[in-house]
Amino acid sequence: MADQQQQPTAEKKAKIKEGSRDGRLSFRKFGEHQLRREFKELAIDKCRTEINAFGKCAEESGLMVVFNCRGFNKELNKCMQIHNSHEAFDTYMKENEELLKAKIPGRNLNVNANAGK
Repeated sequence: MADQQQQPTAEKKAKIKEGSRDGRLSFRKFGEHQLRREFKELAIDKCRTEINAFGKCAEESGLMVVFNCRGFNKELNKCMQIHNSHEAFDTYMKENEELLKAKIPGRNLNVNANAGK
């Protein structure tokens, strides 16, 4: 009888599991994740020159990359801090709010259903 009281019931386990999965399974989070992925790709495109310069230096330096390519690394980090910061993403998200809504699963169904009427 003591074993039954100590072990959580299936219902309690489900509630615990449900609470921990909330952030991962949120549709809004999914839309934000998609938008963040696009934002990072844009940041990489904007910093392409710095990335290529660092890559070329690293290729030529081999194991001495840490010492020989510090300047290129600093430039790359500066560029990414500007174009891949939280503030820049917040601005990007505000500018692309409609795109975010379109990326949230389930919202497209309502838009398409109303368009046919």
